[in-house]
Formats: sequence, structure tokens, C-alpha cells
Amino acid sequence: MTFLLPDAEVVQAYLEFRDRIVSLIREIPETQASLSVPLCPNWEVSSLISHIVGIPEDILAGRMEGVGTDAWTQAQVDRHEGESLSRLAEIFLSTAAEFDVVLPHIPSPVNSQLVMDAITHEHDLRHAVGRAGGQDSEGIGVALGFLLNTVEEKAPGRAREFSQSGISRYELLRSLSGRRSIEQMNQLGLDGSQIAALSKGSPMVAPDTAVEI
Repeated sequence: MTFLLPDAEVVQAYLEFRDRIVSLIREIPETQASLSVPLCPNWEVSSLISHIVGIPEDILAGRMEGVGTDAWTQAQVDRHEGESLSRLAEIFLSTAAEFDVVLPHIPSPVNSQLVMDAITHEHDLRHAVGRAGGQDSEGIGVALGFLLNTVEEKAPGRAREFSQSGISRYELLRSLSGRRSIEQMNQLGLDGSQIAALSKGSPMVAPDTAVEI
């Protein structure tokens, strides 16, 4: 059984994400560019946006060695050091035409993982700047599908239980992506310690304190 959504929905989810994130970036005052991102503690707002912008750049340039590593993502941040938020939004849009040709050819499940990373960081950014939104987007379903698929591979049967728990897709996504504390997950009716164990060895580590967005 797969929880992955069809490729066409994955593509559409990324396109909608890009529209939302560009609008969000343009709403953020430049004075907030240096704010810390609590859920990505090594990054400021501008660093996180540089990572989001840098992924399609690297895919188009074929810079895929070490993909997903700290060194790979840090290179994206370093490449855009000193750029204004408005400039980062422009750069992101400038890659759209070329990237949109490539996007439908990114194979599954890598395409869903791409959206999962994007959606996770969208809400990390929203949390950092206090601007909630996009909690019912198509991207939530795509990202959740990828994480449920990962859970199913580690613990067969658990993903179905999670998907039928009655918890909103958004809260389940944030729980499975390490953006809810163990106590918060317990309050939702999930086994927070079990989810933390399933995420062991990944960057998706449950925070010590509650996260509201």
C-alpha cells in the first residue's frame, strides 16, 4: 500500500507552494530577515528562504552531490548571503520557467519528498515570522503522504492508524515532521514517544517546547 499522491497532484502542489511562498516573502519586512527560525535553529529567516530558493537552482545546475546534507544546504545559504528578501523572491521566480519543465520528470517518491521539504519549511518560516496560513493546501496532503509512506516502511500498519486517527492533516504532518513536542502529540491522541522513536536518526526531532504554527 502506498500513501503517495499521484504525480500530477505532486506537481500542482509545488506550483501552488511557490506562489504562496513568494507572496509570503514579499509580506515579510526586511527587518525580519535576521530573525532566528526556532524550528531550524542554525538558520535565520533569510537563510531558510535561501535554502528554499537554492533547491531548484541546484537541481537545474546538476549540483546533487551530497543532496540533503548539511554541506549541501549550507552552500545554498552561503550562495545567497547578503541578498534582500525581495531579491530572493525574484530569484526564486526566475527559475520557475526552466524548473517547471523539469518538475514533472522528477520521479516518485523524490518528487513527494521535494514537496514535503518545501511545505515543512513553509510553515517553519510562518512560525518564525508569526504568519499562519496555507494549512489546508494540496501540499499538506502530498507532504503527509510521503511521511506516512516512510512510517509504513518502518512500522507496517502504523501509517493507516495515523491516517484514520481523526487528527487534521496539518497537525498530523507537523507531528510526523518533528514540529510538535511529545506532549503536544500526546494531547492530540498520538503516542508522542513512539513517533519520536520512528523519527530517530532523521532531522525531524520533536522540539522540547510546544509549537503553535
